[in-house]
Amino acid sequence: STRIDIDLGAILHNAKVLRAVAGDKHVMAVVKADAYGHGSVPVATHIESAVDAFAVALIEEAVTLRDADVTKPILVLEGPHCAADLALCVHLNIWPTLHRADQLAWCHALTEKPAQVWLKIDTGMHRLGFQPAQAQSISQQLKADGIKTVVAMSHLAAAETPDSDLSIAQKTTWDAATTNWEGETSLHNSAATLLATPARSVWARIGYALYGGQIEGHEPNARLKPAMTLASSVLATRRIAQGDSVGYGGRWTAGRESVIATVPVGYGDGYPWAAADGTPVAIGEHLVPLAGRVSMDMITIDVTDCGEISHDMPVTLWGNQPHVDTVARHAGTIGYELMTRLT
Repeated sequence: STRIDIDLGAILHNAKVLRAVAGDKHVMAVVKADAYGHGSVPVATHIESAVDAFAVALIEEAVTLRDADVTKPILVLEGPHCAADLALCVHLNIWPTLHRADQLAWCHALTEKPAQVWLKIDTGMHRLGFQPAQAQSISQQLKADGIKTVVAMSHLAAAETPDSDLSIAQKTTWDAATTNWEGETSLHNSAATLLATPARSVWARIGYALYGGQIEGHEPNARLKPAMTLASSVLATRRIAQGDSVGYGGRWTAGRESVIATVPVGYGDGYPWAAADGTPVAIGEHLVPLAGRVSMDMITIDVTDCGEISHDMPVTLWGNQPHVDTVARHAGTIGYELMTRLT
């Protein structure tokens, strides 16, 4: 009875909301990690008309979209892992990200060049990218090699806090690196777009918000609709006495005579093992607390105050209520992980 329901209409709605928020920016929908667990092919084909391009992590993900007849531009964020990857980008009209010296050499050696490349600049996150002082000369080198369009890109490490020292330092570095840049730029992610962070950025790369995810530390944006619902139903119920414990290690103990419902979902399905007692679960019109350690394929919830609970009664682990970000906070993680870890 445990299932994942995906509302493609909600994702399309969110894409339109985010396009309006982005203003005159081009909108790139990030569909890496199987569209954050939502299904890259159904998502991309459903929203293709509402966005200007897609982004994936790996060349294999881009090939999957091309095989599904997705025709919009696709950016590979990790870039080519080998020279053959770069040649495949040319063949399938995929935009590669270039972030290290050997990728430049592969590009130089190609007889047929990609029409467009994205140049990753390391402004302070220190994962990938060239040093800011190198950006202009590398761009000139690529254009001399016959590549028509070079887009400058970087990534904010703390976009949720645009006034933090880290964000200010990154934006300062970015502004210096892209001053007099001849071409397009991309710095904005979901958070920077929704918070209207001032910075040079022609492209907005929209990921988590596209699926209804919220910005950590900010009031929820009511215009964004959660697209994923993790649902199940009651497998069994039992009445336990005050003082009885539930689940592995007896972590939860009944403070009163209680009714416990067992739901057939657990960490083997992707529900977080680290979820604390009290993590909200929806059943009927009620939000009830998780009671006891998450098992591999079952959880137990306290339904004492819910009236009569029948077998097969629907249960929502996350969706509209509770929101995935709420569950993530109770598990000491982030909604991104919960979305993408489901089996």
